[in-house]
Amino acid sequence: MSEVRRFLGLAGYYQCFLEWSKKCQQNFDQLKALLTEAPVLVQHESGKEFVIYSDASLNGLGLVLMQEGKVIAYASRQLKPHEKNYPTHDLELATIVFALKIWSHHLFGGKCHIFTDHKSLKYIMTQKDLNLRQRRWLELLKDYELVIDYHPGKANVAADALSRKSLFPLRSMNTQLTLNDDGSILAELKVKPKFDNDLQAKRVQCESTSDLEYQIGADDCLMFRDRICVTPLTCIHHQNRVTRYY
Repeated sequence: MSEVRRFLGLAGYYQCFLEWSKKCQQNFDQLKALLTEAPVLVQHESGKEFVIYSDASLNGLGLVLMQEGKVIAYASRQLKPHEKNYPTHDLELATIVFALKIWSHHLFGGKCHIFTDHKSLKYIMTQKDLNLRQRRWLELLKDYELVIDYHPGKANVAADALSRKSLFPLRSMNTQLTLNDDGSILAELKVKPKFDNDLQAKRVQCESTSDLEYQIGADDCLMFRDRICVTPLTCIHHQNRVTRYY
């Protein structure tokens, strides 16, 4: 409850600087509906074939588990340091191995159809020249009743987006990242008063000289490129926590 009160206080403080349009109301109603209605993910049904869309990128691995056109689960993770040296073939195969390990309780003993945007993986079961890593992974694949097919990357949007998700934007914001035991990542953002003295100095400067970016508005507010400069005093002692799964 304390976090809710903090958010409401912050929202109330910035309320006078916001313009609420019809489009904003529509987006708010849509967001509220998504948060309150039944989730999109469905429960799996035993005896029916599973479909997996997989994709790998230089950032990570992405997976979507489906059944009869409905999503059961999403999964993604960043590449480990040694995986960044994998060739494309091994990296795409590592994504399939990742799927079989995390969803083994769904896939073992049932039929599974895996789609990848790497065409040569269709022939991994009959390929003769395999390296040691591929041979080890092939032994895992043989434990499952699965078919690997090619699926163009442009048609594999969800898995592609998950594989390219990166935590570097969070790190660039000086965000403290903590890896939990369950695989989740806690991103802690601390908001501090910044540029207080600089804004005051900039205001004094604007009153005496002209500035291309900063200026004093008609209501006597300091403006930066037609936007009001506000010091986040409300957030000095608060911190927001966001948990995301990869």
